Amino acid sequence: MTSPIDIEDGGTSVVVGGEPGPPARNEPVRLEGRSPGQLMWTRFKRDRTGIISACVVGFFFLVGLLAPLISKVYGKDPYTVYADERPDLFDSAGVPVQPNGGISGDFWFGLEPGNGYDVFTKLIYGIRTSLMISVAVTVAVVVTGILLGVTAGYLGGKTDYAIGRITDFLLAFPAQLFFIASMPVVVSLFVSPRDETPTYVRVVALILVQWLLGWMGLGRILRGTALSLREREFIEAARVSGASPWRIIRKEILPNIVTPLLVQSTYLLPGFVTAEAGLSFLGVGIVEPTPDWGQMFSKASTELVMQNDITYMFFPGISMIIFVVAFNLLGDSVRDAFDPKTAR
Repeated sequence: MTSPIDIEDGGTSVVVGGEPGPPARNEPVRLEGRSPGQLMWTRFKRDRTGIISACVVGFFFLVGLLAPLISKVYGKDPYTVYADERPDLFDSAGVPVQPNGGISGDFWFGLEPGNGYDVFTKLIYGIRTSLMISVAVTVAVVVTGILLGVTAGYLGGKTDYAIGRITDFLLAFPAQLFFIASMPVVVSLFVSPRDETPTYVRVVALILVQWLLGWMGLGRILRGTALSLREREFIEAARVSGASPWRIIRKEILPNIVTPLLVQSTYLLPGFVTAEAGLSFLGVGIVEPTPDWGQMFSKASTELVMQNDITYMFFPGISMIIFVVAFNLLGDSVRDAFDPKTAR
């Protein structure tokens, strides 16, 4: 049996394959348009991978923001040296006596060999530190990429040439080697080598060093986008109407670069997270007692930990992998939501 199909004709409802229905009213059909942002959000909501990735990323940021509250409820902090406070939990070499790094109801992720820091609170505070630095670097890179990339693309001429040569010069630097070599130099600008370096100085140095060599890729992408946009009819119409270059950039170009800007930002941030962790792993970033993701990897690679507590690497390692993979998948989902023709 086929289901009825309603066909409206001249105000009368005709039913094919069913009983006649009541007369239909001659009401105008309202078509509601949707903005590109609404269309993007609709497509994104259909992407199960994107939604799950966004939830995972949001969870990590929530843990970082609420780290002090979680630590207070948990009843421990990442700075207490339990090797001194509770020596009965460690053997003569400073290794937790209980198996699996001392995991128990009191210490959910165990204790760190050596000083005996609580691994759980050190991890959540380490996530907080790494994400705080990486978000600051990403914001600085995005702002610089917009200012220089869009300016070069729209104005062109000598401005484009000068910014282009600066970009080429900075791209010639080997980023990782420059990070390692320049961190002590940048720190020495703020603190005398004879004095202990405060944590905030190391944080500022990490942000400056990563920002200096981190904006060029985004700047080039936005330059290319601005170059293509400045030849469009609506830009020419705004120029003919007497709009200033600043107004054209602010009102016409910037709203049209949101797509590449948002997509690239979702790829930049996890890259800066791993770069910051790498610097701390090498000893030129955040150092103890300030918790940090990379610092935990550095501790896990020591001979004491590798030989006696291989589970210590599990928690920071698996959390880093989950975060980076989730953020990259989120970037893919955002890209596909903005460009439905893109195939994975």
